[in-house]
Amino acid sequence: MKIIVSGASGLIGTALAKDWIAGGHEVVRLVRKTAPGMAGIACWNPGAGELDPCILDNADVVVHLSGENIAQGRWTAARKARILDSRIKSTECVVQALLRAPNPPKALLCASAIGYYGHRGEELLTETSGPGTGFLAEVCQAWEAATRPASDRGIRVVNLRFGMVLSGEGGALRAMLPAFKLGIGGVIGSGRQYMSWIAMDDLIGAIRFLLGDESLSGPVNMVSPHPVTNTEFTKTLGRLLHRPAIIPVPAFAVRLALGEMADALLLASQRVEPARLLDAGFSFQYPGLEAALKRFLP
Repeated sequence: MKIIVSGASGLIGTALAKDWIAGGHEVVRLVRKTAPGMAGIACWNPGAGELDPCILDNADVVVHLSGENIAQGRWTAARKARILDSRIKSTECVVQALLRAPNPPKALLCASAIGYYGHRGEELLTETSGPGTGFLAEVCQAWEAATRPASDRGIRVVNLRFGMVLSGEGGALRAMLPAFKLGIGGVIGSGRQYMSWIAMDDLIGAIRFLLGDESLSGPVNMVSPHPVTNTEFTKTLGRLLHRPAIIPVPAFAVRLALGEMADALLLASQRVEPARLLDAGFSFQYPGLEAALKRFLP
């Protein structure tokens, strides 16, 4: 296949591009700056809505992962505007290029997130569950809505609702490890909030599955079938590292340090099930947390 990918330098994009190339696919990375003659690279300017439709011509699929990192820095009004704009403007840019391409790709796989569901306690959430409230829920709704002109034109659109991705190369797990290795990791807030996660291997496998199954479109939860509470996650990680994990982090302290971001990323509870992947027959290599953590711990 010929695959166009944005956000290829990120944690997920890097892993996917490596897998696709190893599988014999042609990968074209969308970047903001390029040098003449660089193979597999195409230039775009999502903020200005600039993407040459000919770049997408005769490609099989576009995988759109571009967007500002939501976990870097407090959520000031300006930062929240950048988080939203980086997703909506880049998606609109990709969709408009798709619609203008002479021979457009048949599919668009566009990143989204389980933030769509908001804070939902112990409620079991599937792709049929309605949206929640809060900033991230609003971002995800607008993000997914920005893909609608493509699906209205008959292009297969899959909205990839990512949970927390476990990887040895970066992301949340790498950020947690220093504290846990020092024995100062602990439960955050009440510890009852659910964390919906997925091992990077399964995320890559699931996207490979989605590329091949043309019957799947719309939202797809990219999470393991076994979400855990923050307490379960903390105890499992501490046990595998042979370190105590008994120093709690009170909710007020997290809010004091991170502001609004604390409630959205660390204290919100999202018990999400990958119903559509399971119904379609996808098999997870790491469905349980302990085996997934062992895969990535040094």
